Amino acid sequence: MATKTTALTVAAALAGAVSMAGVTAPAAAQDQITCWGISAAGENLCANHAGTHSCAGQSTVDYSYGDWTYVESEEACTSQGGQLEASEGINEQLAG
Repeated sequence: MATKTTALTVAAALAGAVSMAGVTAPAAAQDQITCWGISAAGENLCANHAGTHSCAGQSTVDYSYGDWTYVESEEACTSQGGQLEASEGINEQLAG
């Protein structure tokens, strides 16, 4: 009986942890703006526009308009030469 109770306890704890992760992660991202062209190589947050990599930290080009990171506001993005949409090219303002 103890083994069954322990397994149920572990399963319930794991389910609770997974559900909490799903609630908190998107809420944090909702207050952020996706800004393209301000990430140094290896500092992007997720897959790039061109599909040449699929995860955070895999960018190989500084300030590419195909890679993104979060910022607090549109002004924080555009003041650095970033864009709100993906495109081709490099952010010359930061690369310069």
